[in-house]
Amino acid sequence: MNRRFQAGILAASLLLLAACTSSNAVNKPPAGNAAGGGAGKYGFKIAVVTHGSSGDAFWSIVKNGAEQAGRDMGDTVNYQSDGDPQKQAQLIDAAVNEKVDGLVVSMANPDALKASIQRAVSAGIPVITVNSGGSRSKEFGALSHFGSDESVAGTAIGNQLKASGVKNVICVIHEAGNVALEQRCAAVQAALGGTTTNLQVDNNNLPAAQATIKAKLQQDKSIDGVVTLGGQVAVIAEQAVADAGSSAKLATFDLNADVAKAIENGKILFAVDQQPYLQGYLPVVMLSLYHTNANILGGGLPVLTGPTLVTKDNAAKIEKLAAAGTR
Repeated sequence: MNRRFQAGILAASLLLLAACTSSNAVNKPPAGNAAGGGAGKYGFKIAVVTHGSSGDAFWSIVKNGAEQAGRDMGDTVNYQSDGDPQKQAQLIDAAVNEKVDGLVVSMANPDALKASIQRAVSAGIPVITVNSGGSRSKEFGALSHFGSDESVAGTAIGNQLKASGVKNVICVIHEAGNVALEQRCAAVQAALGGTTTNLQVDNNNLPAAQATIKAKLQQDKSIDGVVTLGGQVAVIAEQAVADAGSSAKLATFDLNADVAKAIENGKILFAVDQQPYLQGYLPVVMLSLYHTNANILGGGLPVLTGPTLVTKDNAAKIEKLAAAGTR
C-alpha cells in the first residue's frame, strides 16, 4: 500500500477521532422491549432501504450485517431494496408511514431521495445513510454516514495501477446514475495520470456486460488496465479479458469469494474493500444506542468502513470470510 493511500486513511481516522460533538437533536426514545427477537433487549423496529439490485452479492453482505445486528440488539430489522430511485423513495415513504424507530438508507441518487429522507427526519425518525451519498448526508438531516471515502479508494487503485505500469484504463460503471461510482472512476483517473475511459454496463445483465468489456478490449489493443467497481463485475471482467486475448491488468473495488480466489491465483491484481458487512451492522447498533443512550458514532461525521486493500498476501483468509457472507 503506497504512502499516499496510508496518508489518506490516517487523515480520515484522525478527523474521526477528533469529532466529539454533534448538532443533531436527540429524539425522545421509545420504550425498549425486553422481548426482542435476539440476544439483546431493545426491540426497536428498524427499516433498511438500499439501492442494491436483487441477487447482488455486495448488498447481500450488507443485509447479512444488518440482520445480524438486529439479532444481537434484539431489534426487528426489515431490509428492502430497489435499484430504481423512485421506487426506493416509495419504500422510504412506506417505512415512515409505518412509524419505524430508525431508518438506514443508501443514496446512490441523493436528489431522488431527498424529500423522502427529510420527511422521515421531520417525523422524528433518526436516519443514517450508508455506502453512497455521504457528502449529502448531513444536508438531509441524517445523524451520520457509514461507508468508504470514494476518492481515497479511487486514488489507491490509480496509484497501484500506475506503479504496475498501467497507462490506459477502462473503468466499468455497472449502475447508471450512481454518483459514488462516478467518483471512484474520477479518482482513479486523477491518480493514474494516463488515460481513463468510463464504460457503462448493466449489473443486472452480466452476460451482456461481459460482452461489452470484451468488445472494448478487442477494439482498442492499447488498453492495459481494467477497473471494475463491484465484485460480480470483476468476475465477468476476468473472463472478458481472457476471451479478448488481452494482457490488461484487472483491479476492482469490492469483492466476493470468487474475487478473493482470483487475487490469490494472480488473475486479479488486488481489490479495494469497503467492508459492506459493517455498513449493515454498525448503523443498526448505533440506532439502538442512539435511542437508549443518545450515542452518535463519529460525532456526526462520516464513519469510515474502508477502504482496505486485499492482495495476494491476505486473499486466502479473506476468501473464507467472503464465502461465509461477512466480507
